[in-house]
Amino acid sequence: MSASALPPSHSDPRQETLIEYPSIFPIKVMGIMQDGFVQAMVQLALQFDPGFDAASVELRPSKGGKYLGVTLSVTATSREQLDNLYRALTSHPMVKIVL
Repeated sequence: MSASALPPSHSDPRQETLIEYPSIFPIKVMGIMQDGFVQAMVQLALQFDPGFDAASVELRPSKGGKYLGVTLSVTATSREQLDNLYRALTSHPMVKIVL
């Protein structure tokens, strides 16, 4: 059966999600350890989750101390919100990796 012949009820697998909304969703962000990094990540989280609790941020320095891992546990309300937050994080100049 070709993709065009699929029944209309069949959804695009790229749009399917295992996340139930709303839910707490941890996002791990890595960057070079520097002043302002954590605050910048908290500000981004607040833009997409106004109820974000900065006290919930988890920090994990790298073994050598050059990098810092920051876990942001945001309240995910939609796939669009998460996609926009990921885009904002990955485009931030202080961020090296987002998981």
